[in-house]
Amino acid sequence: MLDHITLKVSDLKASLTFYSAAFKPLGIARLYGDGEYFAGFGVAPKAFFWIGQSQAPITGTHVAFTAPARAVVDAFYNAAIAAGATDNGAPGLRPHYDEHYYGAFVLDPDGHNIEAVCRLPA
Repeated sequence: MLDHITLKVSDLKASLTFYSAAFKPLGIARLYGDGEYFAGFGVAPKAFFWIGQSQAPITGTHVAFTAPARAVVDAFYNAAIAAGATDNGAPGLRPHYDEHYYGAFVLDPDGHNIEAVCRLPA
């Protein structure tokens, strides 16, 4: 069972702005952090997605978040794009993954592949 994940970011301030906007439709908010070196996002009281300032090279990572409905996947995608994400797969069915797999993929400011997915029928 996954407890939490941490991604390295090159610009914490830009990533805080991006993730705060992109996660809002998913009900995920910034809960902890010093705002200078790290921050934790989650659903109160538990942070499960952390970002940390890093001087080391950043490598792409894929993280998928469960959405309770397809409309929430759409809202995540739109919020992320508005916050500066790069499209990496517009919202839609991915039947090659699963019959009901409805997902959207964006690249965050450091190139991490962030996804929202709903596996429920329409």
